[in-house]
Amino acid sequence: SSGINAEWPLRPGGMFSFLKNINLSTQQTITSEYLEPVLDKLKEHLTSKNVASEISEQLCSSLESSLVGKSYSTFTGLSATAKSALSESLTKILSPKRRVNVLRDVMDAKSKGRPYVITFCGVNGVGKSTNLAKVCFWLLDNGYRVLVVGGDTFRAGAVEQLRTHVTRLSVLYPNEQVQLYERGYGKDPAGLAYEAIKYARERRYDVVLVDTAGRMQDNEPLMRALSKLVALNKPDLTLFVGEALVGNEAVDQLVKFNQSLIDNSHSAEAGTKSVIDGILLTKFDCIDDKVGAAISMTYITGQPIVFVGTGQQYPDLKSLNVKSVVSALLR
Repeated sequence: SSGINAEWPLRPGGMFSFLKNINLSTQQTITSEYLEPVLDKLKEHLTSKNVASEISEQLCSSLESSLVGKSYSTFTGLSATAKSALSESLTKILSPKRRVNVLRDVMDAKSKGRPYVITFCGVNGVGKSTNLAKVCFWLLDNGYRVLVVGGDTFRAGAVEQLRTHVTRLSVLYPNEQVQLYERGYGKDPAGLAYEAIKYARERRYDVVLVDTAGRMQDNEPLMRALSKLVALNKPDLTLFVGEALVGNEAVDQLVKFNQSLIDNSHSAEAGTKSVIDGILLTKFDCIDDKVGAAISMTYITGQPIVFVGTGQQYPDLKSLNVKSVVSALLR
């Protein structure tokens, strides 16, 4: 399977074989001129793996500063230094300062007598509902009661799609472990989420999962509505659902979503800064070693990838294996 821990085949010579272009006939001090053609090759390599161009530039300049001025007499020495420097940079990007531990935070909220609230947002067609259902399955599997909220009151069929998931999940987890809260279409999603959270508190649900309408990042009225929902309900986690398949485009979506949430939150409620604070990366099983979107999204927001979707079934949700992503990028 091409699961998240799958090892990708090594290409002959590996990624650093192009360092052989540097002639190391004698003990050689590396200069920027020496490195220029090599770094161009590296940029090309990273871009081919879906790393956004701005980030490839940054990685190359940090590699340059760790090599320039040092002396090497063998290709192996130079290659090892380059590999460990790049590997360190990539690992650092993929391990943001903020770690999200959902299960621990759910327990914490529960001990305070309130439900833990996750809002799912993203552009149209990235599989928000399906991945919300996977997160729901995972929470149920960990023994929590979940209320799913039909907050996409905009797209025809959205509530029915959620109902199908909840019906399937309640067969696996009966006795009101999971329930759908919906009020049809045309309602204000912020008010609907507010009522749902209150309902969850009264009925002792542990987690509330709020679905929202897919929206393009430049649709201002819909972005305002999302900001209002976040500002009014202050979810514990706002997850951006994005596809691992798209490189620079997903980054653009994410930047604009985040910026729009910040811009609109001021008008929604003074002093609250709503931002995306975690990422769910879908279709991670379809990308082979083109894992660059993971790097790009984390780099841009400084927020962790909380989950990756690795298939069509409910259990196909994993946490990000940073080591395997880095090794895939270095091949």
